Amino acid sequence: METSTRTGSASERLGALGFTLPRVGGDSKYVNHRTVDSSVYVSGQLPYKDGVLLGQGIVGRDVETEAARGLARQAVVNCLAAAADAVGDLDRVRIVQMLVFVASTPDFGEQSKVADAASDLLYEVLGENGRHARTAIGVAGLPRNSPVEIQMVCTAA
Repeated sequence: METSTRTGSASERLGALGFTLPRVGGDSKYVNHRTVDSSVYVSGQLPYKDGVLLGQGIVGRDVETEAARGLARQAVVNCLAAAADAVGDLDRVRIVQMLVFVASTPDFGEQSKVADAASDLLYEVLGENGRHARTAIGVAGLPRNSPVEIQMVCTAA
């Protein structure tokens, strides 16, 4: 992780990395985030961009580790969009915990390497507010055959 001086807003830093926050849509069955006391619980997010799921398959069989890392970065950007929606501004988001689910073969042992890409992005965009507790979990499958899903807990800074 780079520890250089950060300038500009979190949105500007995100843009410099080639990402923009997507619009947060709705679903009739669940909400994208729920606030309880000072904690914001962000629903699991898949690596969608402009309404398109960017990858499908099992990491270690159909999807290479580097591709899964890119998918994790997109999924965490989608989490940031929901978090910013909840607290009002990306600059106010402080990540508490992140759970990274990686659909992977039983012998794939690099779930944490996939998760590192999302963790690094959070730190690059949010600085110390992006540091978080984390769990990376290998699973047999995810919704829509996505290789990665990320869920997080955050608060307003």
